[in-house]
Amino acid sequence: MNISFPSCAPEYCAPDLALQFPALVDDRLVECSITAEALEDHFGARSSREEDLVDAFIAHRAEIVLAAQRLLNEVGGKPVILHSGYFRFCN
Repeated sequence: MNISFPSCAPEYCAPDLALQFPALVDDRLVECSITAEALEDHFGARSSREEDLVDAFIAHRAEIVLAAQRLLNEVGGKPVILHSGYFRFCN
């Protein structure tokens, strides 16, 4: 499975309190997201405000996309949500 991540900015999803970002899995777009809780707990987001979440995402993009890539491999390229608990157990 070939997985890559376009360098576009993440999108804030207020109802889910999460940031969404795309992955290309074998040339098809797959939605990935990371929760505000994960960004606050593991990547230093100061709050669940959009600006704070985006700042934390940008500062830790490499770690976040690596985690998304691992999870995409585990689930066969289906959409993934990175929750705080994932980072507690994957590190």
